[in-house]
Amino acid sequence: MPTNRHVLLLPGSLRTGSSNEIVLRTAADLAPDGVTTTLYEGLAGLPHFNPDDDTDPLPAPVAELRAAVAAADAILVCTPEYAGTLPGSFKNLLDWTVGGVEISDKPTAWINAANPGRGLGAEATLRLVLDYTGAAVLEEACAAVPVDRAAVGPDGVITDPGARAEIARVLALLTAG
Repeated sequence: MPTNRHVLLLPGSLRTGSSNEIVLRTAADLAPDGVTTTLYEGLAGLPHFNPDDDTDPLPAPVAELRAAVAAADAILVCTPEYAGTLPGSFKNLLDWTVGGVEISDKPTAWINAANPGRGLGAEATLRLVLDYTGAAVLEEACAAVPVDRAAVGPDGVITDPGARAEIARVLALLTAG
């Protein structure tokens, strides 16, 4: 595995302790030697997307988002589904990445933390929007890892060996090249 790889973890939920945050915290916990992770925590502070503001100087939270994306070698997303699609706040984040080139050709994958058969509308929208951004979606790294709250330890990470193995597999694929 290549060394010194950096993965930006993008949660699509604003809720503290959400299943999506748990998956990403577990990914951070599982990062092998030579792989660092950063959990993006600026979702709530992003202004509403306005093309008139997508110029230099960018609003500070947007500049910070784009800098975080630029600094990453790969991106891992975990987002809930609201009303059959992406949450508005997360779609707003993605809208801010369209005008920049930071995400272009960046290896990107997602983990669906919803119960089986759920979250498919969010996945479809995410795939569509990431295509617009130019992200390099690694289909083989996209996975479903439903979160069983009974299998979450006091440290907020998943303890189930099967779920941990699947998250580790996703990380390995994202950082392989």
